Amino acid sequence: MSRICLCLTGKTLARNLEFLDKYRKYTDLAELRVDCLDPDERFSIRRFPEMAGVPVILTIRRGIDGGRFSGGEGARVTLLSQGLAFADADRRRNFAYVDLEEDLNVPSLEEAARTFGTRIIRSCHNFEGTCSDIPAKLSELRRVGDEIAKLALMPRTSAELPGVYQAARETCGMDKILLCMGRLGTNTRILASLLGSYLSYAGIKDEADAECGAPGQLDPQELEELYRFHRIGEGTRIFGISGYPLSVTASPAFFNPLFTQNNIDAVYVPFPSDSLLSFLRLAEEIKLEGASVTIPYKEEIVPLLVSKSRQVDHIGACNTILRTPSGWTGYNTDARGFSDSLLRFLDRKNLFGRRLTILGAGGAARAVAAEVHRLKGQALIVNRTVFRARDLARQYGFVWGGLDNQGIAMMERYSHVIINTTSAGMEPDVDADPGALYNFTGREAVMDLIYKPERTRFLIRAAQAGCQIINGYDMLIQQAKYQYNLFMGHDLDSEIIAKLGL
Repeated sequence: MSRICLCLTGKTLARNLEFLDKYRKYTDLAELRVDCLDPDERFSIRRFPEMAGVPVILTIRRGIDGGRFSGGEGARVTLLSQGLAFADADRRRNFAYVDLEEDLNVPSLEEAARTFGTRIIRSCHNFEGTCSDIPAKLSELRRVGDEIAKLALMPRTSAELPGVYQAARETCGMDKILLCMGRLGTNTRILASLLGSYLSYAGIKDEADAECGAPGQLDPQELEELYRFHRIGEGTRIFGISGYPLSVTASPAFFNPLFTQNNIDAVYVPFPSDSLLSFLRLAEEIKLEGASVTIPYKEEIVPLLVSKSRQVDHIGACNTILRTPSGWTGYNTDARGFSDSLLRFLDRKNLFGRRLTILGAGGAARAVAAEVHRLKGQALIVNRTVFRARDLARQYGFVWGGLDNQGIAMMERYSHVIINTTSAGMEPDVDADPGALYNFTGREAVMDLIYKPERTRFLIRAAQAGCQIINGYDMLIQQAKYQYNLFMGHDLDSEIIAKLGL
């Protein structure tokens, strides 16, 4: 079972104790990053393990390894020695671990650590990608049998991730810390037990002191309460979401509490991936059972499916995949999720007599257009690339236009409801407005499928004009209910959703 290690990067020991107390209930051990301390504080590090009350790793990270220690190696070795010096026979007063980089060779320091029960973590940080032979590198790091090999890698592309999980299987049983840094590697921090990693490092969230921490860290509360870190084991079913850049997703906050409420041994993990094929290779490697598929892969996934629902076949876009013995089966829950949300917003049973504008012509727009047609509405599809708007519109006898003066003029005749299906306005590009040329009159009902930020510039302008507005959060919940039914094979009790406040 992997452990949660809180990385303490405060400037003072007192500040670090505050962080530790804040997250103590979620933390198994802590790492004192001495390189982040103010210089005067470094003289007192020997007292910290007893003050902390949990096992502590002594770490002084150099700049080349992602740390802040700017002194020479002699000064760093002296500090490490002071941290281990005068070790007490009561091991609770000693540092439980010391992190020594692979190129640090000080036999006296290592001997002092072993004499008083301080276990050595032999570490290597690679900020230029992964390694060609991860098992060999891990074996090389473990010079003595009781050492823990630590390999922290920064994948440049998602294509490097399947090899990390494969290497973890090949080194099963080895005492190791194996993780990937950055957003592409966040899943390795959540699935540390799957990697056989001795621990997973967690950081301090939304604090100035967190700047010293490693990229991609989650905070301990999020690891434990949202992703149920300590419950993830060999039998845990894995689900997730993939897209790119996937900088925003509320799906884990929907699925994981439901798994907890229903006592289901499963976890839902974000998998940002710059390549759909790389994600599918990773999914095979970790035996992913099902996934949500989002921008920009909803159309790209379709030809890779071994089977698909009639909706996917009709719409030409897929947002949900399930593993089968022969391959992936695809479904589209966006369509029903959208129409459930829109009709409730409009307090209507259909769209008969309504003229709508759909901004965008991607995978989400395909689902929206199909539902507008099914519900007997008429639509204008407006897109920056006009031929994509034309191709989608022709499927349903809709009209189309570009994001130019002519297209905007056409919107005035299709303005009962205006729907943004593009990613324009989504974090981090929050200043974008896909309908910037259109002047709202206040009579339109306006829907943006984006839910973070809660109000995009597009919605803010609409609200200021007096329009009724709704963002995409309700649609997210509605479509996720259908995804849950597919993942679990049974319908979700709506009372549970209300109870959890989702």
